[in-house]
Amino acid sequence: MIIDRSTFKYNDKVIIEKIKITTPFKYEAIFENSGCFIYFKDRAPKLMTADQNIQVNSQEAVLLKCGNHFMELLKHTDEEEVEAMIIHLYPELLKKLYANELPKQIQLNECPVNSEVIVSKEVIAKFIESLEFYFINPTLINNDLLELKIKELILLLIQSKNVCSIQELITDLYSAQNVQLKNVIELHKYSNLNQEELAKLCNLSLSSFKREFKKVFNDTPNNYMTDLKLKRAKELLSVTEMPISEIAFGVGFNDPLYFTRAFKKKIGSSPSQYRSAN
Repeated sequence: MIIDRSTFKYNDKVIIEKIKITTPFKYEAIFENSGCFIYFKDRAPKLMTADQNIQVNSQEAVLLKCGNHFMELLKHTDEEEVEAMIIHLYPELLKKLYANELPKQIQLNECPVNSEVIVSKEVIAKFIESLEFYFINPTLINNDLLELKIKELILLLIQSKNVCSIQELITDLYSAQNVQLKNVIELHKYSNLNQEELAKLCNLSLSSFKREFKKVFNDTPNNYMTDLKLKRAKELLSVTEMPISEIAFGVGFNDPLYFTRAFKKKIGSSPSQYRSAN
């Protein structure tokens, strides 16, 4: 059971919490749709999630990618009490903090498929002490300060030689949007939707859509989509007798004349010339 719990909220979401509990204890889906960093103070139980079984020592921390997971703390002795500091890493906050780019250590580091999740207590001790200070003086906390503490944590994790763990976590947290964007593009690659409409399907602003598209496909939306459509047009010109106007509409061009101009500019010949040569 929970003996004591104090929290700091960021935009109405609990982002840092300090709890004291008796074990055994189970949280169900408390870390849904976030990563979480959990630091155990004096005693550390066996920690179980839906896909991990971890023994953490006292004054050590664990970094987890948490979806619809549970966290179960198993007791070692009778009447065992555990005090923990939990920091939630929400994808939307990480994207705000790193709107332009992720730290270079994360971008450039080559990691194995599986990485260690236990974080050295020497590296993190001072950071936890700073959080304790704010729990004693909660009136000092605001959103700006919380943002700074999250960035500080991530930088400390990188410097603690756990760059692979934080890279893996952030990549996973970012991947949902990438998957959605890829799916939208795959489903609509031969449609006549414009960039604004594609951005809306991805639940992104136009500027965010262009930025995310560049990250995923390493190209601009217009150039990438045009290349896809013209590649399909070349196939249809080679293996079918479809009229050029039908091919233009079929691969997502509203105007056959614009299709012809775009085809000639990219391929070097008109659609009819390309068909004759193939």
